Amino acid sequence: MTDTFQMFIAGEWVDSVSGQTFDSLNPADRRDVVGRFQAGTNADAGMAIRAAEMALPRWKATPAPKRGEILYAFAELMRDNKERLSRAMSREMGKVLAEARGDVQEGIDIAYLMAGEGRRMFGDTVPSELPDKWAMSIRSPIGIVGIITPWNFPVAIPCWKMMPALVAGNTVVFKPASDTPHCATLVVELMEQAGFPPGVVNLVTGSGAEVGNAIVDSPDVKVISFTGHTSTGKSISERAAKRLKRVSLELGGKNAVVVMRDADLDLATDGILWSAFGTTGQRCTACSRVIVEKRVVEPLLEKLEARAKKLRLGSGLDEKVDVGPLINPAALDKVGSYIDIGRTEGELVLGGTPATDGDLQYGNFFSPTIFSGVMPMDRIAQEEIFGPVLSVIPVDDYDSAVTALNQTRYGLSSAIFTRDANTAFRAMRDFETGIVYVNAGTTGAETHLPFGGWKETGNGHREAGHAALDSFTEWKSIYVDFSGRLQRAQIDNQEQL
Repeated sequence: MTDTFQMFIAGEWVDSVSGQTFDSLNPADRRDVVGRFQAGTNADAGMAIRAAEMALPRWKATPAPKRGEILYAFAELMRDNKERLSRAMSREMGKVLAEARGDVQEGIDIAYLMAGEGRRMFGDTVPSELPDKWAMSIRSPIGIVGIITPWNFPVAIPCWKMMPALVAGNTVVFKPASDTPHCATLVVELMEQAGFPPGVVNLVTGSGAEVGNAIVDSPDVKVISFTGHTSTGKSISERAAKRLKRVSLELGGKNAVVVMRDADLDLATDGILWSAFGTTGQRCTACSRVIVEKRVVEPLLEKLEARAKKLRLGSGLDEKVDVGPLINPAALDKVGSYIDIGRTEGELVLGGTPATDGDLQYGNFFSPTIFSGVMPMDRIAQEEIFGPVLSVIPVDDYDSAVTALNQTRYGLSSAIFTRDANTAFRAMRDFETGIVYVNAGTTGAETHLPFGGWKETGNGHREAGHAALDSFTEWKSIYVDFSGRLQRAQIDNQEQL
């Protein structure tokens, strides 16, 4: 029998007013129904927003260290339930268990980090230009935050967004991706157990057209934090601008690994394979381009092909599996369409077809695919595919590698493999991405540094690290004059001193 799950509004688990539900399916075996979830509506979103509004004054008034203690309790519960959450993620999203455990660990890490911010949420204390006067700045919460998250990191990304929002004193309305509502439900269950007061955290499942739009368009939601497709992010930004909302966007990527002639090719192969085919290429930081000096193209290709052929496809719950499924049949079709494009632009080295042997026929599996001889401006080298497709782009030298890397509308993550320190430092300077790795792949961001990208990867905000608080707080500058007389700033006051 299929379990039915509810939404979480004002501290209560409730059904949608629509009475409608939708199923979440296991992408590795579409016959397996993970659960039945509420098809939320505009009215449900409205009730969640109202609950967040009612809870806001009390939560804002709760001292930040006390808010941090609740985040710490949540982190402890996440740690205690790590394996359960990881297995649920592998079943619903398809990640292999090792990656699912890493996803959950990121959620734990950001919860611990932001719990500490409850006692450290610093501003600036600076000397005043006038005598007997105190000057300082503090952070203040903005209000209700709409959190709209993708399916590819169904625990980490919601935590990346909710933890800084909550420790800063905001309340939250959370709409997860419809492909991974079970993971979201499990996270919110633990948040309830951790002791967040009713209405501080609200979960509404359902479509973007119904729930997502209602959150974005509500005049009472002051901040939108969204991770997902670039076109959707642009639409959200345009609509939110009409109400001057704070909007934080983390969007697409077309990330590249540069391999220089002096690189350790075995190490480069390890980094490329993990970045390209880990999470089945379904990461915004996934490597989809390898920009390599012509002198080492052939030996690198030989290593990549030999290693990629050995990757095992299957259910992420099988510890022996290397590559899980794509998230849904639409993703399978999209990857297939790019294979057709790639055949006209480069040379197919490996893969290029859905994987349907045995039980794989019941899931959304696609063979790891490599194209060689791709040009920097080809479509498969420019457009985000979000699947296990890797393009190898030959270049003459470092300068042409930099040009190829930067000639894309995205700028999230990049990497370079080289033994030369001078080249490495030039890459740190020259690569137009928010994240740069040296002698490592394009994935693996840590929660205590800012995460985000340049150009159309986002709108300048950052997640994780201390910078995450910037999306969810307003600065307030405070002046205290204890001179006992009127001191006129912003005029020529030097004679008073």
